[in-house]
Amino acid sequence: MASATIKIFLAHGDPKRLRTAELSNWTGKAVAGPRTEFDSILAREEATNAGVYFLTGIDTETGKQALYIGEAESIKNRLKSHLEKDFWNQVVFFTSKDENLTKAHIRFLEGRLIDEAKQSGRAVLKNAQSSGAKLPESDREDMEVFLEKMQQLLPALGVEALVPTTAILPPSSYEMFFCELKGLKASGYLTSNGIVVVSGSNAVLQERDSAPKYPWVMALRQKLKDDGTLVPDGERLLFTKDTEFASASAAAVVIHGGTTNGLTAWKNAQGKSLKETESV
Repeated sequence: MASATIKIFLAHGDPKRLRTAELSNWTGKAVAGPRTEFDSILAREEATNAGVYFLTGIDTETGKQALYIGEAESIKNRLKSHLEKDFWNQVVFFTSKDENLTKAHIRFLEGRLIDEAKQSGRAVLKNAQSSGAKLPESDREDMEVFLEKMQQLLPALGVEALVPTTAILPPSSYEMFFCELKGLKASGYLTSNGIVVVSGSNAVLQERDSAPKYPWVMALRQKLKDDGTLVPDGERLLFTKDTEFASASAAAVVIHGGTTNGLTAWKNAQGKSLKETESV
């Protein structure tokens, strides 16, 4: 992505409350805020325009982030219909300051956004189907630029569901680190979101005797087994795909089957621990 300057206006001086966001030299504009300020959000002039919107919260069944992506010719009218949904606690919507977003444009954006969210896999999508829309080539290119600008603003507004779970650049572009235990080996590389354990890496088959004292360790390993990320491979477990963890320690406990310090468990090709490389 190209470099950009973000301008965020805090309507009440609180970064968690009603705020607007813009990028330099871009016609789009975002409005964001908590559900508790729903009336104030709808009272904004921008809410009368066409656009796309995001409802975020927690999925009660899985405990994961939940996301609803929609489009509307009138953001205000459409958002009112979502008050019956109880999962969401934050809303973000995007419109155009020049009012040039048509129905076809926003349907195209909705479809692309849902596709991006599916590929990311960070959130439980509450609407996995979209109407989508076909656009002339020139319009399609314009909307791809609009989408890129949205993706730059979304993380700054607390929506990371579209951020790729693995880095865009190939692993060869990064320094590789290794986590080894009892003849098993896992490989990974650091990203801005944590660490990615590379497909084909190994983890111990059985948890340590002390693991039940730390339920989150058991739960994390079980989740990865349930979704097919970790599968039995003889006397070990195998990572079937590149998997991102929020920290080096979170990845290490899965690999070791018990609590461990990720800063010392991961080492580079020269044998230096992650902690040692960070202190250089």
